[in-house]
Amino acid sequence: MNVGIPRKKRKRFISHWQLIVMSLPAIIKIFVFAYLPMVGIIMAFKDYVPTKGILGSPWNGFDNFKFFFQSADAWRILRNTIGLNGLLIVVELLAGVFFALLLYEVAGKKTLKVYQSVMFFPYFFSWVLVGLMLTTLLNPSTGLLSTLIRKMTGYEVAFYSEPWYWLIILPLVAIWKGTGFSSLIYYSALMSIDKELFEAAEIDGATKVQSVRHISIPFLAPMMVMLTILAIGHIMRADFGLFYFVPRNVSALFPVTDVLDTYVFRALTVNGDFAMSSAVGLFQSVVGFILILGTNRVAKMFNKEYGLF
Repeated sequence: MNVGIPRKKRKRFISHWQLIVMSLPAIIKIFVFAYLPMVGIIMAFKDYVPTKGILGSPWNGFDNFKFFFQSADAWRILRNTIGLNGLLIVVELLAGVFFALLLYEVAGKKTLKVYQSVMFFPYFFSWVLVGLMLTTLLNPSTGLLSTLIRKMTGYEVAFYSEPWYWLIILPLVAIWKGTGFSSLIYYSALMSIDKELFEAAEIDGATKVQSVRHISIPFLAPMMVMLTILAIGHIMRADFGLFYFVPRNVSALFPVTDVLDTYVFRALTVNGDFAMSSAVGLFQSVVGFILILGTNRVAKMFNKEYGLF
């Protein structure tokens, strides 16, 4: 029995060696950029001095965590991170499912490809480019949208001075850039549905809305729950490009746009506070891990098939 196990493993490796070789670059990348840097976690518990290095710097316990949570910015940053990420999870989920359902109703293949290409194209834009494009629309003096509003109403809208506008702008930009990708994921799930189910529902007199409610949505539910669990696990990690490059790092917008990732970036670049930045990063990872476990357990309580693991 003991002799047979290595032989089976050897045969399995030989039969799947192409897949193993193809996965090696991804495995090496994850190991180098995700696992090796975990040694730096101890920096979160040290009074880091660059000249002494990570190991030579003195320990200071939880002082770095206390420094962040007792600061005047802690509540604002945590509120923005959780609130805006929660909002983005909801709107991106609804937008992705909605557009996937619309694509599923397109009959012509050429027309479908055009719609998919147009929707997916913004996904390839960098956040730097998106921020520049948005500036051409919202710039108070030369922006196309700002100029149009000023000519139509006589009022000048200061998009880069009023933070509350960005509670609407940021979700809209995120939907415009990412919905094409998420809708394709849900669309691929819809393609696996047996067409006879829709035909039977049509014979029984079901409307399009009823077919979507009782056929399409139940088929999409496992995928929706799985992606939502993953998104909730990253709720403490905001999309840096969205919150930094799109609002152009304007200090007047910090009450809404300042999140953990942008705060840590400024702590590193402006203050050079590596220890506090490491503490915040560790806090993000631990909370994300707990949220994934908790959300996955809640999902399995409703339906065991909805669990991620």
